[in-house]
Amino acid sequence: MIGLVQRVSWAKVVVDDQTIAQIDQGILVLLGMEKSDEQQQADKLLHRLLNYRIFADAEDKMNLSVKDIKGGVLLVPQFTLAADTKKGLRPSFSSAMPPAEAEELFSYLLKQSRSSYDKIASGQFGADMKVSLLNDGPVTFSLNT
Repeated sequence: MIGLVQRVSWAKVVVDDQTIAQIDQGILVLLGMEKSDEQQQADKLLHRLLNYRIFADAEDKMNLSVKDIKGGVLLVPQFTLAADTKKGLRPSFSSAMPPAEAEELFSYLLKQSRSSYDKIASGQFGADMKVSLLNDGPVTFSLNT
């Protein structure tokens, strides 16, 4: 499972000209699911996302997590993160989890997230989403399980 984490001042998701999710300060997480991913990887990624220390403390050091600052978490499924881009001029999606299974795993991660933390927002699986954000830093990390 791949989580592209961006520290944001704000972020939102729009589908069909309607804002379906938004957060203020926190993290935007673009999620890619690979064929071998299971609930165990989702649980591990969730733990890392909520506890990853990427926010500044009083001494301006990255020592605080999104939970520490009581920030928002916006989870957005992004199929293209699972692409194999090692060769050629067109991405291969042979390692990506099939859509039905990926949607099930994304739903599981979303349910677990909401039971662990109260500031969770979500994009819509399979939708054409417009994602807007103000990257704070910029600070971006790729977390893989």
